[in-house]
Amino acid sequence: MRIGSNDPVVCEMRKTFYVFSSGTLRRRHNTLYFENEAGERRFIPIEDTSEIVVFGEIDVNKRLLEFLAEAGIIMHYFNRYGYYVGTFYPREHFNSGYMILKQAEHYLDPVKRMLLARRFVEGAIRNILRVLKYYRNRGKELDEQIRRIDNLLCAVPECGDPAELMAIEGNARDQYYRAFDVIIEREEFRFEARSRRPPQNRLNTLISFGNSLLYTTCLAEIYVTHLDPRIGFLHTTNFRRFTLNLDLAEVFKPIIVDRVIFAVVGRRMITGDDFERGSHGLLLKEGAKRCFVEAFEDKLRTTINHRQIRRPVSYRRLLRLELYKIEKHLIGEKEYQPLVATW
Repeated sequence: MRIGSNDPVVCEMRKTFYVFSSGTLRRRHNTLYFENEAGERRFIPIEDTSEIVVFGEIDVNKRLLEFLAEAGIIMHYFNRYGYYVGTFYPREHFNSGYMILKQAEHYLDPVKRMLLARRFVEGAIRNILRVLKYYRNRGKELDEQIRRIDNLLCAVPECGDPAELMAIEGNARDQYYRAFDVIIEREEFRFEARSRRPPQNRLNTLISFGNSLLYTTCLAEIYVTHLDPRIGFLHTTNFRRFTLNLDLAEVFKPIIVDRVIFAVVGRRMITGDDFERGSHGLLLKEGAKRCFVEAFEDKLRTTINHRQIRRPVSYRRLLRLELYKIEKHLIGEKEYQPLVATW
């Protein structure tokens, strides 16, 4: 079922279910069902589900959470403004004490941590440059942004700590986002400046929403590896949040989230009328959220020819493969090199 359909209850994409309506999510025997406020029910087969993304106001109970934990199903929550709130993250089935120790070892050793942190930033910036060069080859005037970001990439090896790296990466994204106006060429989607909570214009709203979707997708992929999402390397590990998914997302934002934004805006799938002003900034209307999620899931399903394994691989699978590369780095099998798009 496509997410742009008129079904008001649950929208299904591959093994991810998106709940936009308000209602109740319950277990019934060995499956799940969602009942909206109008009493309409939608059954969700447990064997086809890996995660549930909730945008509506839903009621759950302990019995349901136990069932999700047994089945290894993650549930992500977004509030009505499209902001990520948190995740029900069941007890890990694949966690390895050895791998957690290796993650901690690489985090606590400044040299080992910086090696990985630099690679995440290098991957992010190189993919930013790939996107810009793609559009330059199609007639967009982007030479100045490419030159400035190239200079920032050259400064990455000289950074002495993660804070410096984050500053370099932030400056590169600032130049990159300024190029969005040249790429999109839509007055109603001018970038102006990066704003987050709350986003102050339409383009920032799409960027924040897309990034949040990618963070939760990365978190779901980490769940089925031996890695612990609480120990990142570029982003500081603390008591408040997962960080490894943020590290991974940096590499993939340009080639997943940003390309989705260019598609939905460029094809006028989302227009200026799809936003509304709320007390917490500019919001995407429900129909636009559905449209964006559909385009995002379509992107994750899209395949490219992977040169190393010599067969088509989806973008979602690329996320998993990147995590396997990090695992190999941590155990000393092969040094991590971030994915850089060549297509």
